[in-house]
Amino acid sequence: MPRPIVVIGDTMLDIDIEGSASRLSPEAPVPVVDTDRIWHRPGGAGLAAVLAARTHSDVALVTAVADDTDGHTLAELLHEAGVDVVALAMNGSTLCKTRIRARGQSMLRLDHGDGSATADALNQSALDALDAAGAVCVADYGHGVTAHPQIRARLTRLCADVPVVWDPHPRGAPPIPGCWLVTPNQDEAREASAASLRRDWGARAVSVTMGSRGALLATEDGSVHIPAQGVPAEGDPCGAGDRFAVAATQALADGADVGSAVATAVGAATDFVAAGGAVAVSRPAPIGARGRLAASGGVEALRRRGGRLVATGGCFDLLHTGHVRLLHQARQLGDALVVLVNSDDSVRALKGPRRPVMPAQDRARVLSALECVDEVIIFDEGSPAAVLDRLRPDVWVKGGDYTEADLPEAEVVRRHGGEVVLLPTVAGYSSTKLIAAAVMTGARRSQP
Repeated sequence: MPRPIVVIGDTMLDIDIEGSASRLSPEAPVPVVDTDRIWHRPGGAGLAAVLAARTHSDVALVTAVADDTDGHTLAELLHEAGVDVVALAMNGSTLCKTRIRARGQSMLRLDHGDGSATADALNQSALDALDAAGAVCVADYGHGVTAHPQIRARLTRLCADVPVVWDPHPRGAPPIPGCWLVTPNQDEAREASAASLRRDWGARAVSVTMGSRGALLATEDGSVHIPAQGVPAEGDPCGAGDRFAVAATQALADGADVGSAVATAVGAATDFVAAGGAVAVSRPAPIGARGRLAASGGVEALRRRGGRLVATGGCFDLLHTGHVRLLHQARQLGDALVVLVNSDDSVRALKGPRRPVMPAQDRARVLSALECVDEVIIFDEGSPAAVLDRLRPDVWVKGGDYTEADLPEAEVVRRHGGEVVLLPTVAGYSSTKLIAAAVMTGARRSQP
């Protein structure tokens, strides 16, 4: 059985909001992006680990993890990808990078989160993972993991017998001496030659990646250019560096010499971009609209400011006066309102095969357009309990046509110190009744 591939470095949550831009905002001469899809995935070292797990059966990720909503999402995505996460302590909140793209073109990137690894002693799980490594890929993104003294000391000892590939970052710690391969891109190399970097870092080999032009490899025997073959005319290069480093690590672990490993990595990175890049390994996000709450730093930032989080939920198949009144009243109970919306499959399970009338993304867009709604989350389960367990709202609001006995999720809310509030409904309004009335009206009009 092959020994584990261990990925070490800083992990973040990457989100891609994709849509189209065909008009300018009336407030300013900037494009308006109409959202079509939202994707999320682990970024940084997390993406490297996910890519490694696609071709290797045993992958461990040693990374700093925050106990917040984005951190929990990262943990779930990594677990689903088959990555064993070995968590280190983190100061601050999970790093999150949101790219807004229209027709494949990046328009804007929003970053939030200030997390960095602590200097606390490594736990036994991290020590065991490093000792068991068959090869190590270091994915440095400048947030402290690779500067940890114990990690550096362990990697220095491992280099004698185990392949260590280091993907550096301008704000990160320098590679340890003795690395089998260091893989900066041209910007990270800062006009230095691969040969001079190899000497400065004390590495066995350095490969400067050059995008569509391949890579320049320097070893003690000299330098050689390894060209890329079959380069796509266009493509999203996000994540290509991680794919390159992981492919080189796996090739060295399999016994390849460094020249063959770099040639394999150039081909793997080229194929990765041609196949769609990082978007191709992303998952649809269970978020209908990342609105004002996300833009201000998310739930954890709200809590650090002493804010009060309110949540409510439902199908919201046809938005009516009763819904709007409930949402406005719910928002007045705190500083931010998150609306949990049943997915299409969830609505069908609750309401029957002819529902919903409106698909989930459209329902989410309508809700997010309301001034009182700060965030919308789409969930697949019959109950919002799992989402509430992660969200931990201070207040959970439902309409007065329910009782607490009807709400199995109430126990989850109270377990985290929240309260359940039942607000009065507006008599005579319901989506089911409105849909039935519309069907009857249509039937009468169709009669001769």
